Amino acid sequence: MKNRNIFVACDTSNLNQIKKIISQTKTNKLKIIPKFGLQFFCSKNGRKFLEKFKSDFWLDLKINDIPQTALSAINSLKDLKKCKYITVHANGGLEMLKAVKKKSKMVNKNLKILAVTVLTSLNNKALREIGHTKEVKQLVLKQAALIKKSGCDGIVCSAQEALILRRKYKNLLIITPGIRLPGDSSNDQIRIMTPKNAFKNKVSGVVIGRSLTKGNIRNNTKRLIDHLNQ
Repeated sequence: MKNRNIFVACDTSNLNQIKKIISQTKTNKLKIIPKFGLQFFCSKNGRKFLEKFKSDFWLDLKINDIPQTALSAINSLKDLKKCKYITVHANGGLEMLKAVKKKSKMVNKNLKILAVTVLTSLNNKALREIGHTKEVKQLVLKQAALIKKSGCDGIVCSAQEALILRRKYKNLLIITPGIRLPGDSSNDQIRIMTPKNAFKNKVSGVVIGRSLTKGNIRNNTKRLIDHLNQ
């Protein structure tokens, strides 16, 4: 199971809780990489903690701005030596995606740019409210083509779209949030799936938050291992 990337969403600004999540999800049976979002990165101690972090991590900033501002944001992260993944929004457009990908190699040759498609908290109704005329799967396919054209390393989408994307894009990373262990609440996510079913859909990795971090983290990690072994 070590070739299955599991990203644990460290969604808190509490540094002690972050350390607890990281230590208690460690296992020699799975490759678990921490994912830090805006909540921790923008916190008082978050940036300083990540400067000194000794293992690979994912910085989930979902950058979405004009190309020059996005470039400046990527450049400002060059001191985060162990940052392996950064997210940008496909909504930023082709020129922004291309610019960020080009800059990433100057900042850190190992840095991978993942482009976020339709958030897993959105459904067709929510897209119509925003003003989109395409349904979720149509829009994700459109965004994925843009991501591929830009040269970015991977796509972030729900596991429900992953299989059709894998058939089209054999070499792109496909990473899926909205992952819940069987029986767990969906909370604010709509397009969800279990880890095992997501991997059946040929994803490169899954993002798991509350199913791992809420309650007994060690027991939750064991539940995940047992689930994937079934």
